[in-house]
This record gives sequence, structure tokens and C-alpha cells, in this order.
Amino acid sequence: MGKTIRFGVSLDSDLLDRFDRVCEEKSYQTRSEAIRDLIRNMLVQREWEEAKGELAGTLSLVYDHHHSGLTQKLLEIQHEVHDVILSTLHVHLDHHNCLEVLVLKGPADKIKTLGQKLISSKGVKHGQLGLTTTGQDLL
Repeated sequence: MGKTIRFGVSLDSDLLDRFDRVCEEKSYQTRSEAIRDLIRNMLVQREWEEAKGELAGTLSLVYDHHHSGLTQKLLEIQHEVHDVILSTLHVHLDHHNCLEVLVLKGPADKIKTLGQKLISSKGVKHGQLGLTTTGQDLL
């Protein structure tokens, strides 16, 4: 473990107030502890982004199913790589919005490409790809 280094951060006061409220809600003793967690999370996320080999994960999408042609486009993209999609769940959140969750397993590059294609489709309001291990290489 390296030595502790102090550094300064410039933030908008409203942003800092919001950050402090979150730190309090999550019971952080200091801002430093919260910032360390944020940095660690970013580094882990980066590690997953650069991952190779076989992975498992979930892809969550929220979209307006009334958006012209979107549902068909999402299905076409999924059918192109049906071999990495183990299961899907489709939920009607309200009259316009749907939540779709895909359970995935396969080559990291294929899963990440699928995630980017679906998330970046016009009409998708929010998307989140969560990656994890298949467990095969864990003791």
C-alpha cells in the first residue's frame, strides 16, 4: 500500500452539498472515504471495460415502446447475437415505458458490443450493462 497523499479538489458548492448529503446517508465518516470508494468503483469499472474472455452479466434497458420502430430494432439486434442471450424479461412500467432485462453469457467483446448497440439505440432512455464473472476461474 502506498503512502497517503493529500490533494485539493475544486467543486461547485451545490455539487458539494449534494455529495455531503449522500455521504451522510451512506454513513461515510469523511469525504475522503467516499472519494476513495468512488475511485475504486471507477477502477473496477475500467477493469470490466477492458475485460477479455467469457463473462456473464445483465443488460437493463428502459425505453418508450411507442418510439417508431424501436421495439423491432431492439429485437433484430438481439437476434444477431442470440447465442449470448440466456434469458430476457420484459416489464410494462406504464403506458409508454418498458423495462427489459437481458441475462447474458459469452465472449466479453460480444457482450460489450451488444450492450453498446442496444443502449445507444435512438429511443432508449436508459441502459446499464452490469458485468460479472462466470465463476469458472474462481476458487
